[in-house]
Amino acid sequence: MPPFESAPLVSITPDAYTARAQVARSAQIDRVALAEALRAEIRGDVRFDDGSRALYATDGSNYRQVPIGVLLPRDVKDVLAAVTICRRFRAPLLCRGGGTSLAGQCCNVAVILDFSKYMADILEIDPARRIARVQPGVILDHLRNAAEKHHLTFAPDPATHDHCTLGGMIGNNSCGVHSVMAGKTDDNIEALEILTYDGTRMKVGETSSGELENIIRQGGRRGEIYGQLKGIAATYGDLIRKNFPRIPRRVSGYNLNYLLPENGFHVARALVGSEGTCATVLEATCRLVESPPARVLLVVAYPDIYQCADHVPEIMEHRPVGLEGIDDLLVDYTRRKAIHSEGLSLLPEGCGWLLVEFGAQTALEAESQARSLMKRLGSHQSPPPMHLLTNPTQARRVWEIRESALGVTSHVPGEPLNWEGWEDAAVAPEKLGGYLRDLRKMMAAYCYKGSLYGHFGHACVHTRINFDLQSREGIGKFRKFVEEAADLVVSYGGSLSGEHGDGQSRAELLPKMFGPEIMQAFREFKSAWDPDWKMNPGKLIEPYKIDENLRLGPDYAPWLPETHFHFPDDDGNFANAALRCVGVGKCRREEGGVMCPSYRATGEEQHSTRGRAHLLWEMTQGEVIRDGWRSEEVKHSLDLCLACKGCKSDCPVAVDVATYKAEFLSHYYEGRVRPRSAYAFGNIDVWARLASHVPGLANLTTQLPVLRDIAKRVAGVARERNLPAFAPQSFRSWFRSRQARNRTSPPVVLWPDTFNNYFLPSTAKAAVNVLETAGFSVLLPKTNLCCGRPLYDFGMLERAQRLLLQILDSLWPAIEAGTPVIGLEPSCVAVFRDELSNLFPHDHRAQALSRQTFLLSEFMETQAASFTFPRLERKALLHGHCHHKSIMKMTAEESLLRRIGVDFLSPAPGCCGMAGSFGFEQDKYDLSMAIGELELLPAVRRAPSDWLIIADGFSCREQIAQGSDRHALHLAEVLEMASNAGAAKEHSQQSQSIAPGQLS
Repeated sequence: MPPFESAPLVSITPDAYTARAQVARSAQIDRVALAEALRAEIRGDVRFDDGSRALYATDGSNYRQVPIGVLLPRDVKDVLAAVTICRRFRAPLLCRGGGTSLAGQCCNVAVILDFSKYMADILEIDPARRIARVQPGVILDHLRNAAEKHHLTFAPDPATHDHCTLGGMIGNNSCGVHSVMAGKTDDNIEALEILTYDGTRMKVGETSSGELENIIRQGGRRGEIYGQLKGIAATYGDLIRKNFPRIPRRVSGYNLNYLLPENGFHVARALVGSEGTCATVLEATCRLVESPPARVLLVVAYPDIYQCADHVPEIMEHRPVGLEGIDDLLVDYTRRKAIHSEGLSLLPEGCGWLLVEFGAQTALEAESQARSLMKRLGSHQSPPPMHLLTNPTQARRVWEIRESALGVTSHVPGEPLNWEGWEDAAVAPEKLGGYLRDLRKMMAAYCYKGSLYGHFGHACVHTRINFDLQSREGIGKFRKFVEEAADLVVSYGGSLSGEHGDGQSRAELLPKMFGPEIMQAFREFKSAWDPDWKMNPGKLIEPYKIDENLRLGPDYAPWLPETHFHFPDDDGNFANAALRCVGVGKCRREEGGVMCPSYRATGEEQHSTRGRAHLLWEMTQGEVIRDGWRSEEVKHSLDLCLACKGCKSDCPVAVDVATYKAEFLSHYYEGRVRPRSAYAFGNIDVWARLASHVPGLANLTTQLPVLRDIAKRVAGVARERNLPAFAPQSFRSWFRSRQARNRTSPPVVLWPDTFNNYFLPSTAKAAVNVLETAGFSVLLPKTNLCCGRPLYDFGMLERAQRLLLQILDSLWPAIEAGTPVIGLEPSCVAVFRDELSNLFPHDHRAQALSRQTFLLSEFMETQAASFTFPRLERKALLHGHCHHKSIMKMTAEESLLRRIGVDFLSPAPGCCGMAGSFGFEQDKYDLSMAIGELELLPAVRRAPSDWLIIADGFSCREQIAQGSDRHALHLAEVLEMASNAGAAKEHSQQSQSIAPGQLS
């Protein structure tokens, strides 16, 4: 039975009409005058252009509202000035963190304050008092990493922990895996420095009864607010005690419970979760808790997710620091996307899994805690399969499955699109099993499908459901479902939101949960802080309806242009491809991963994967970005994309900006002259072939000081760059002049790419030696062919298609025979594995060539696995080309190096910064070097002189050579070293075994 009556949805109140009117008047604000006034007073960035407004028009939710403009304040002084000026213009305000909110609270017709670029400092960490003072733009992991130096942590850690901000967490009352250890964000905020819309600045926190009376007695705006808050507590206190669910994850509504005297009249915690509807946070004082340094992960499997939920209370008795649940549908979706294979292999057999993390001072203590639970569960009549992971790397691989869940469940091959809308309700842990069973029955009744996973230790359930948000019938069905789902949660005494807040997704449903009296208390709380209702209006309180402002909606009719790429995974539809981005924001990480190098170096939303995808999608709408393929806003955003393809693998929904960029540029430049660098680098195969006839003369032009500088200016090359020298003899020429070996052995085609053919033929020669030593007959294509890799970076897709068709025609006998094609340059192999299939999805020759093209490492690991290389006991620094890491993965390369005895480190998961021609271009040089200095170049310089530097990519090797005093080797050269070392050793042993008299 529900602990209180479920109230029906109420009609719009006068306050709601006021809120709607405020938003409507926002459209009448003089944006030009407001922007000018702000620029005159603010040192930070004032961005009222269409591109910036389009960038911030949506968050991670189903909703979209184009803002008035965007501000990136540099300091508190900027914020004070901005609020003053916005108040003068009667402009609404919205404070935004990482923009990953799933309920629509981070998009509005307002002036957006984005603190994530400049106001992102940790001001103080006091380990003795166990507190930290931070600015609102601080990334959570930055705080956690700094606190870990003192064996402390900020306990709440949502899956976005490596890119979400503390300000956003305070706005949403975020939680995460380790909230079972020390609570939600509200439990971990000691004080806030805030600014109200009317300009009142104050510090709020816990307030004793004496302090409260003193503040009220002092009067002024602060005294007035505190007096109103005291009145709310007195008037509604008993209803708050009765109607607020007593569960670990009640996030819905305002935190009026913290105004009760038994909770310390804690005004800061009362503001946590207010979603920017009350005040602007200038600074936060956070509670830090002890961080167990040793962690182990116990994975427990059950026949279904419901039985996982049934056993949560029993497992929680053993006091884990984290307890998450994932179901078979999430695992199936992850497997279909061919990601996290190592983590999946570590799951014990079952159809539902609990990830139980234990933490202690030592690994032995943590393992002992886990084994105590294993003993308890093992004593059951039907003990569940269990797998204890004490290796941190293995545990990390399993956690990746859980952390990627939101994106993984969004765009699943062969499935309709899944959306948020009912994705984070919470109940009491002991009721979780029953709730999940009833929820699944309801979903089935509506013919809906969605994975069930989440923070099971606190009974908070996440899911994305295949709602139809593009037809009136589908939207009506969606609305009916969420209303019924809300009734279900209320009947279990739960909360509509257990983590992500109410925003617009759930706010209209709050009367069902709280009743009319508490809803009135919420209005009074909002009005106490924001009597003008200018702070994020229409969200959380007196909200827009759940089916308003939809990003899609019944009138969704995007522009569907003809394209060169076929986008087979997106129904052949460019708009669908751009729609892939669901705002997870993983591309906004500042450390680790392959994507997004340009964001990491600039900190700019427009240079993130998400920003670019959003702008491209906005282009298909034609409302804010109105120039289609000729949009300068989109062009400017794509200019600094390195086409590294990191997003294709790192992004959980496989947004593929490299392909989108090539497509866009192909149309943008129709009938236009491209930059000089496009013709110089895009057609490098042509220039290199011409230069190969007179390499000495060509090198005089590119290497001698005066001629070199002229050549750079002509080609648009940065003066700081050295142009690679042409080899005296090309690889193809060398190959034709040599005596072939192994003529009767199994044939392989070695792809003589432009870079290794004309610039570094030693690499290709080494590959020939390695392949022939392994017992293969090496063939080359009979004619000069090029995959056209550089052409994609400049959108020269017509020529790229012609080159690929020429390849298919020329290689058809080898393709038909199933002869392996081995590539040495990862970016060229990526063309065959990626662009080829996208440009010619229905050409069986293209599909076959894609399947039978290998990197040298892949071929040696799979097709030549029986060949044993001699050992090469060396240490090395290994750097993978971005296309290698994104499209082919580094598994084979790493395995092969281990087989031959090379002990290597890979300290730079991201991009080298060169990215083909990108780092050579005059206007990209500084960014190229900044990216290189993030990880790779410092690691190369630190590497001992006797270490090998291994990098297969031509551009990676150039960046290393031009940014350090080291030169990198290709894997082929390392394998040749191993073979030569083995041959020398064998020769030495044979010589030592010959008696002196036998020598002639």
